[in-house]
Formats: sequence, C-alpha cells, structure tokens
Amino acid sequence: MRNPKIIAVTGPSGTGKTKLAIEIAKEINGEIISVDSRQIYKELDIGTAKPDLKERENIPHHLIDVTDVTKNYTVVDFCDDANLKIKQIIDNNKIPVLAGGTGLYYRVLLQDFDLPRIPPDIELRNKLEQKTSEELYNMLIEKDSEYAQKIHYNNKVKIIRALEVCIKSGIPMSKAQKKKDTFYNVYWCGLNATDRDFLYDRLNLRVDKMMGSGLLTEAEQLFNKYKNNKILLNTIGYQEFYPYFNGEVTLDEAVSLLKQNTRRYSKRQISWFNANKDINWFDIQSLSVDKIKDKILKNLNNF
Repeated sequence: MRNPKIIAVTGPSGTGKTKLAIEIAKEINGEIISVDSRQIYKELDIGTAKPDLKERENIPHHLIDVTDVTKNYTVVDFCDDANLKIKQIIDNNKIPVLAGGTGLYYRVLLQDFDLPRIPPDIELRNKLEQKTSEELYNMLIEKDSEYAQKIHYNNKVKIIRALEVCIKSGIPMSKAQKKKDTFYNVYWCGLNATDRDFLYDRLNLRVDKMMGSGLLTEAEQLFNKYKNNKILLNTIGYQEFYPYFNGEVTLDEAVSLLKQNTRRYSKRQISWFNANKDINWFDIQSLSVDKIKDKILKNLNNF
C-alpha cells in the first residue's frame, strides 16, 4: 500500500503560503494543517498573521489556537497532534495540505528527523534560567560538545532543552536525536522571490498592514495581561513592543526593529528550506497565485 499523500506549502514569511494552500485545498478536496509554531497559541492573532474565518474561505484549518501562551507546547506535541489530524483527514477521504514556515516542525513531522521524548521539567528549567548564557553554554560543552557546536551560544532556549535532555535521560542530545523512516508521500512546494529586495518590501508592507489592523493594541493587551511571558518575549511581532511599553524606545524604533527582525527571520527560513532538495520552488514575483496553483495541480497529476 502506498504511503498517504500530503501537500506541503513552505517558504519564508510574507510569500502567501496560506492563500495558496487554501486555493489548492479548494481544488483537491483538502483540509489545511497550520505548520506555524506561533499560530498554535490563542490570542496571538495579528502578530502571527493568523488567517481569520473570512480568509479561510470555509476550508477547515487545524492546529490554530491550540493552547494558551502560558502553556508549554513542544515540537513533539505538534507532531502528535498533526499526525492525528492527518489520519482524520485521510480517513474522511480528503487530502491534508500543510502550510507554514516553521522548518523544524516540517523536518520532524515529514522528514527523517526524530526528537527525544523527554517531558519538560519546569523546576530544572527555572533553575537553569538563573544562569547566564555563557554559563549554560559551558555546561553544554562539558555534557555534549557535539551538539554545542550546532547552536548559538546565546540561544538559551535550545541550550536549556539540550541540558534538560542530557540531565533527565543521561544521553547527550546529539545522541538522543535519531533518524527515522519517512511515512508520508509528500509533494513539497515552496514560495520565494528571486529578488530579495522584492520580498523584503513585501515584509515591510506586511508590518505596516499589521499596524493598521491593530497590532499595537493587541500587543499592549497581551503585555498587560501576561507581563514577561516567555512565549511573547520570544515571538517576532510582540517582543519588539516590550521596550516601547517600558518607555525605553519610541514607537517608530519598535516598528523599525520589527521590520528588521522579520527580514532576518525570513533569511533564516530561506536557508533552512534550501536544505530540503525535494522542494519545488515557485517565484511569487513572476507568477500569480493562480498560475502557481495551476502548475502544482498539474504536477500532482503525475505525483
């Protein structure tokens, strides 16, 4: 029996992945699964470019508004939830269309990468949080020098997770991560722009539209409600406004930083997805959504 068929729409922010996924889903009797590490959180709407009900055009969307920002939701949680949704969609004789830009989610769910199932230890994490990035990185070098070389010395989130795995399992993260056989038959399509300035202009405009749609108000409400919440402090679209709310920068400076961080994140996404040689790339500068959709549907006939 052939493995289940899945469509994966990938690429950097601001390229129109959600719109394309909806158009594809309409044509192939599909349902959409969001592959976005921030759209899973309730209340994070404008800043995560979460599609509203009108934008979804009556196409079922899954793994949006899954949990609260006060809850810990890991990539393993995502994979468990996504696999369940994929099965349900296929059992209903529909085709899953995955759309989003979180590369790690795609890699663990659809490619050959697996993660250790070590549950979070809040007490241990809080203890490690008290240390500086330098202290944590030195600890990681001692316990798992191989993995330490793969991550930035200032990335406390990844360092703490690696230390947590090492301490709780007794196995270095570099050894705990293992390869797995891929189960799904995936057609990969990626959206990007050959002209990087074209993409960056789109991203800057996207931020301006978010501001016009009430992003500042949304961010302020979240700031007042959750204060120094770790999810918000590590989410582009919200973290940039904390210094503004604290009177440390002007609003213009906060918006400028948001645009800069969005462009940098887009660059990192491109680098991540370029490593996947199975992706069929489409240039959003030269092709409309309809033309890209038609090309994909044609390719699917031979897939």
